[in-house]
Amino acid sequence: MIRSMTGFARRERQFPWGLLAWELRTVNHRFLEIGCRLPEEFRGAEADFRQTIAGAVRRGKTDCSLHFRPAVASTSLEVDADLLRSLTERAQQIASHLGTAAGIDVVDLLRWPGVIRDNTRDTAPLIAAAHSLLGEALAELTRFRDSEGGRLRDALEQRCTGLVDLAAKVAERLPEIRARVRAKLLERIAQLVSEVDHDRLEQELAILAQRQDVDEEIDRLRGHVTEVRKAFSVQEPAGRRLDFLMQELNREANTLSSKSQDIETTRAAVDMKVLIEQMREQVQNIE
Repeated sequence: MIRSMTGFARRERQFPWGLLAWELRTVNHRFLEIGCRLPEEFRGAEADFRQTIAGAVRRGKTDCSLHFRPAVASTSLEVDADLLRSLTERAQQIASHLGTAAGIDVVDLLRWPGVIRDNTRDTAPLIAAAHSLLGEALAELTRFRDSEGGRLRDALEQRCTGLVDLAAKVAERLPEIRARVRAKLLERIAQLVSEVDHDRLEQELAILAQRQDVDEEIDRLRGHVTEVRKAFSVQEPAGRRLDFLMQELNREANTLSSKSQDIETTRAAVDMKVLIEQMREQVQNIE
């Protein structure tokens, strides 16, 4: 299942008692990190909100904001005098420490979470509505991330095809490369010595050919591409597995380049590494 870690969703709804709106933003991250900004009336439900979000988002940095605008201002507001006194004292202490006069803005103090309470408002319907609206926002976020994931999958598939084509070209040239290397070595040996132990020569040529043989690297590279394609359809987040496969693909391309005895093979290995790096960058955004 290819799902992007990047997404955005917004859901809002007008109720008789006010307007609720959720905004969800996600970006890539190694783990799941959830940040919630909630109005005071909803802070008691933060743990439940986080649990709901974690059920829909498996990995990534997720910023969630809930906005609440009451339909009618309450006429029975209460001020938490103890909290207000504590805030005022702390502001004065900080100002005294800095050697300046305490410029306390009353409006800012009243905006502090918990200073003003509305004891007449029943928060249970608000929280229930927020839960329902959060579910809708998460569904929209999932659709967005699935759509982005589809584009990532198409890009990865295109590069997988490119890797397989390059591997086929390298494999096709191997017999010609081996024959050319063998002929070149025999020619050089003939120029250096007049008598040659042909049995020993064949052994040394076999050892040299084995060291330069890239059949295993090509087979492993093809196998890793097959595993990448399998990850496209598994019913679980595939980002970590794909990240590991990118490392394995890069290792085979590097080995192929180091063993290369042919300019075309070297170019193919470089092209492979370019494709793998492009895939690695895309995989970083997959959940």
